[in-house]
Amino acid sequence: MKINYLMLSLIIIIAVSTSALAVPTQITVRVKAKDAQFIGTSMGGVMITIKNAQTGELLAKGKTSGDAGSTERIMITPLSHGEPMSDESAAKFTATIDIDEPVLVEVDAYGPLKPQLSANRASVTQWVVPGKNIIGGDAWLMEIPGFAVHVQAPTTNIVLAGVPHAVKIYAHVIMMCGCPITPGGLWDANKIEVAVLLVKNNKRIGILPLQYDGSASQFSGTWNVQEPGIYKATVYAYDASNGNTGLDSTTFTVAP
Repeated sequence: MKINYLMLSLIIIIAVSTSALAVPTQITVRVKAKDAQFIGTSMGGVMITIKNAQTGELLAKGKTSGDAGSTERIMITPLSHGEPMSDESAAKFTATIDIDEPVLVEVDAYGPLKPQLSANRASVTQWVVPGKNIIGGDAWLMEIPGFAVHVQAPTTNIVLAGVPHAVKIYAHVIMMCGCPITPGGLWDANKIEVAVLLVKNNKRIGILPLQYDGSASQFSGTWNVQEPGIYKATVYAYDASNGNTGLDSTTFTVAP
């Protein structure tokens, strides 16, 4: 078989030239919980996907890592224009992409990954120019809303015997960054509504407010179930001041 060395040489030259034009460009992504701090290692991080928004090509993928950042700096101290909320320890994900022309980049953030049932998604696009890094200040800053809510009891699919039955409902509620909720605290339990929507046979039968249970981020209440059946309890946390909302649910059976 004859080899066209001229054609092969041209292909190699073109490939090398194209590769030489690609410029390593750094992008740092930080994800902030709504009305709170950065989402990092303690919450399992946030999965970051970076792709070409026009072609769908995957450019980078990874998780944010680091801590929630400085509470004083993020939540308390007034910052001047241009001053970043983050410091070196604040959670982030940094990727280097090789591009040879301006690219409309889409960043998708999904998290927190622990507990995953509380995860939400945010996505945003921005043009990126070869060699023009996005790493200064807070870099590519995104926000994910919600509360991380975990129903601790009753556990899913548990069977409780006898009616009427006093069903004790316990829930752990924290900010998406892992920050605690306490009465009079920076995230004030007295200003966050935590309640249970109780459903039987796909019909809502009532709402039970949960009260702070004495320990950081713990809430509880008792529902007096009068009839046997399969119940679904959905615990939600809601902040009327900014609309922030999160929830978790469990299903249990009350036997005759």
